[in-house]
Amino acid sequence: MDLREIRAFAEGDDARRIDPSATARTGAPHIRAFHEDRDDTLLLIADFRPPMLWGTGASLRSVRAARLAARQGWEAVARGASLAAIAVTAEGVAAVPLGGGTPQMIRICHMLASRHDQALGSGREAPSLEEALIRAARLSPPGGAVLIATGPEGLAPEDEPALGRLARRRRVQVVLPLDPLETAPPPAPLPVQAGALTRLARLAPFNSAALAQRLRALNVSLKAMADDAG
Repeated sequence: MDLREIRAFAEGDDARRIDPSATARTGAPHIRAFHEDRDDTLLLIADFRPPMLWGTGASLRSVRAARLAARQGWEAVARGASLAAIAVTAEGVAAVPLGGGTPQMIRICHMLASRHDQALGSGREAPSLEEALIRAARLSPPGGAVLIATGPEGLAPEDEPALGRLARRRRVQVVLPLDPLETAPPPAPLPVQAGALTRLARLAPFNSAALAQRLRALNVSLKAMADDAG
């Protein structure tokens, strides 16, 4: 096999391919990658934090995020790609390292279902995505694809440095599984109550332009999903 590059070790890499010289020189594990190795890797990140745990349609936004991740994962399995996954909840981050085939996707589905069940019982505040994004840079090798299923409010400004580092050598896409209330809110004003105060307010459909511009500056693409298709 012809050597293609020596790169930093990522979770799920074959430890038998660690290059001793590069590891000793840099002080961090490096592996040998060959031309025959697959470049097709996909990391799925599903956001199950409290802001995702609501819905006015047939399912919660978090469930739609899990379905979207699972659909993309099975499509990757069909083309022979390697897969990894991260679930983010108020309790923290859970991950399945890189692997391939149907057994790997079954492991990912079990992890997503388990973490979602735990998320529904959590009363903690939502942490940022920074920890998940840092973990993602270790799970996804350079050249891989990363799909982040979250809500419009899911990426805070403090997450952007870690997101930018992740996107430097990877194809990163943020996908928003929007609730019907976010895409087609009722035209009539709705009562909004805060303590003893009540006001009437009209909801506006979600406009992705500002978020898309923020992400474009980080080399990250954005896709809003109005339903469970795709």
